[in-house]
Amino acid sequence: MSDTHAQGGILPDQEIAGLFAAGAIAAPIERDGDQIQPASLDLRLGPKAYRVRASFLPGQGQSVVDKLDRFSLHEFSLAEGAVLETGCVYVVPLLESFRLPADIRATANPKSSTGRLDIFTRVLADRAQEFDKLPAGYEGPLYLEISPRTFPILVRQGSRLSQIRFRSGEPLLNEAELAALHGEQVLTTAAEANISGGGIALSIDLVGNQDGLVGYRGKRHTGVVDVDRRGAYALTDFWEPVLRSKAGELVLDPDEFYILVSKEAVHVPPAFAAEMTPFDPLVGEFRVHYAGFFDPGFGHSAAGGSGSRAVLEVRSHDVPFILEDGQIVGRLVYERMQTLPQKLYGSDLKSNYQAQGLKLSKHFA
Repeated sequence: MSDTHAQGGILPDQEIAGLFAAGAIAAPIERDGDQIQPASLDLRLGPKAYRVRASFLPGQGQSVVDKLDRFSLHEFSLAEGAVLETGCVYVVPLLESFRLPADIRATANPKSSTGRLDIFTRVLADRAQEFDKLPAGYEGPLYLEISPRTFPILVRQGSRLSQIRFRSGEPLLNEAELAALHGEQVLTTAAEANISGGGIALSIDLVGNQDGLVGYRGKRHTGVVDVDRRGAYALTDFWEPVLRSKAGELVLDPDEFYILVSKEAVHVPPAFAAEMTPFDPLVGEFRVHYAGFFDPGFGHSAAGGSGSRAVLEVRSHDVPFILEDGQIVGRLVYERMQTLPQKLYGSDLKSNYQAQGLKLSKHFA
């Protein structure tokens, strides 16, 4: 066993493929050719779904099926596609099931496109006492809780809304290691990188482009978005532009959904992966991300990503909240890869969001 393996890290694409080959990941149908990302696996919806009364966790010693027997309102098929309505909660058994090695644990997150559609998703597992986390050695089925917040969505068997990362050991960089890596490889374009709280601060850009565009706000009562269709919808049917104010501030209305962008460009070197962590609620009652994974190669110039900024999915809770240009809204934490991935995010994969500025999900033209 190599020193790198002993130290642990995020499993790269070729090792995720190895989990399939070893039977640690199984599915009743063959995996999709592009299902494995540089540092994560896309999870696919199965053939049926359940509308449930409310979100739930199975809890110690209990299965998700036991809870579905209690909390399900009705079951329906996804074989031909089905519409999931805003404000409702659904649970869908996933095609993938796991029999993880004793030293491998996993963490899930919505895919970027899922977050940018304001679809709230969390992975459930039997006996789980937390969402989105699978303990080392987990054996059993997986389920996805789905709650569309702004747009009704059309999904079907095989739709991919969530992704999962596998890790061993303790790959998280501490602040000293993060500062050293930034000194070597420049992780953010901020003039003075704010490295604290275990991560690098990201701030909000409310200056915008030459037209004064700083973001978008989701419209209510729109048509349905088919999650598997690219470039199929007119932006103006679903989004209102948010323009720069003279004061350089933005009032977030409670429970409205905004797409904004970071001031800084972000760089994730090939030997690392990053994740945006929820910001401290003591700094303001707003949430700044749903999709938090940044793959190896994001913003890496050799992978065509020089100048990639972080797109932020923002929602204020309970009260209106004023954001000001340059205000810190999130932090990126970095973890080591166990080994280099075979393919990097970006030019290798024709990735949707490499070299991005302010950008909506791939569904809008």
